[in-house]
Amino acid sequence: MTTPAPRPGEGSSLEAFADQMRRLQRECPWKREQTHTSLIPYVREEAEEVVEAIESGDPAALCDELGDLLLQVVIHAVIAEEAGQFTLDDVARGVIAKMERRNPHVFGDAVATTVDEVMVLYDAAKAAERTTEKTTDG
Repeated sequence: MTTPAPRPGEGSSLEAFADQMRRLQRECPWKREQTHTSLIPYVREEAEEVVEAIESGDPAALCDELGDLLLQVVIHAVIAEEAGQFTLDDVARGVIAKMERRNPHVFGDAVATTVDEVMVLYDAAKAAERTTEKTTDG
């Protein structure tokens, strides 16, 4: 059964999906028992299926497999949300901030007109993140 997309003003399909996963987490005995660790095989399987769909060149298959991989992202976020660790919004905010840091040629004042220049900026940003992580962890 296909769940219809929300009507205008009801929120995004992603929000509706997250709500659906929260309900499943509450009401489905199998989902309630899952942990980040127990779901590792499914994350790996879905990621590999995305690769296979890309290699097949079939856009419909890729769309389907990306949905399955998104399910993994959302269920992990829901598990973390229930444990008071982080939310799906935290995940989204984190990746938004990361893309802004790693792409200063788009979101900042840096200039990059070639792929090589972009990679230099991206690699420098990642290196700065690692340095920041080391100084904040210890």
